[in-house]
Amino acid sequence: MSTPESAAAGAARTLTMAQAIAEAIGQEMARDPRVFAMGEDIGRYGGIFSATGGLLDRFGPERVRDTPISESAFIGAATGAAAAGLRPIAELMFVDFFGVCMDQIYNHLAKNRYMSGGQVKLPVVLMTAIGGGYGDAAQHSQCLYATFAHMPGLKVVVPSNAYDAKGLMTQAIRDDNPVMVFFHKGIMGLPWMQFYEGASNAVPEEAYTLPFGQAAVVREGRHVTIVTLSQMVHKALLAARTLHTQGIEAEVIDLRTLVPLDTETVLQSVGKTGRLLIVDEDYLSFGLSGEIAAVVAENMDRIALAAPVRRLAVPDVPIPYSRPLEQAVIPSVTRIVEACCELVDAKLKAAA
Repeated sequence: MSTPESAAAGAARTLTMAQAIAEAIGQEMARDPRVFAMGEDIGRYGGIFSATGGLLDRFGPERVRDTPISESAFIGAATGAAAAGLRPIAELMFVDFFGVCMDQIYNHLAKNRYMSGGQVKLPVVLMTAIGGGYGDAAQHSQCLYATFAHMPGLKVVVPSNAYDAKGLMTQAIRDDNPVMVFFHKGIMGLPWMQFYEGASNAVPEEAYTLPFGQAAVVREGRHVTIVTLSQMVHKALLAARTLHTQGIEAEVIDLRTLVPLDTETVLQSVGKTGRLLIVDEDYLSFGLSGEIAAVVAENMDRIALAAPVRRLAVPDVPIPYSRPLEQAVIPSVTRIVEACCELVDAKLKAAA
């Protein structure tokens, strides 16, 4: 997968998403002594998904802190440290664990800048692992980014590749507001996960930022728009290759951030293609797919749809442990192809 930014990276090294995130953190820690990292197994182990690999050796245990298994305690500590002038990065090992620390996340981290009338800055990055597909069952396989996007006070970042991950993480660390960064385990570049071409890509050595609220058109097309994010970007691109052989050109949009949300790029694309498929690894009801569909519906004075909006997401069931059942509930390349074919009528397929 290529983006305008990744093309500009030229002959830069190829990094995995895990390496890119760790590099962004390391560069910001070297640049700003107020930045430090904390979380379970982020130090000596380097994070169970390698997002903090090598940082303990560079910066020592004062700035790379392994914490007890008490998410409420260390996320609360991060909030207090930020209020006192530091810039903490806290890793919540799995987003599924948010329940034990939701008071700290939403009643303190997300609200206290507002409740202080802007007097208290809370530059906290809360990064966390999301996604299924590898048999880790219902308590370790959810995405849930829409849950946090629904709650005012948190910026929500969901990268799909190494280049974006470094730029967005750097931007998150420099932001004076709380930012949640969601990384999908399946595209971190770990050897025991499935490989997706484009998730590991060219990343410049120097620090750079990517602005929030700018989606990327990662593949141009004219027949149907696929709006998605994270690992589903790669499945959508694979589906687009298959669709191309059938005469259907799919445009694929990577949202990159949910808060802020780039609705204009979505509307421009749907206005061009007239058809929209939203693909999401989060739950179907009350989530991202419904939000995007509503945005399009509210702007029907600007665009003309040739077919009803389609949504492809996880049905409202816990993620199964059984591999066949897990594969049945998580959107697949095949199901994306089928949904796009249903959106594009037979005459258009034949004419193309």
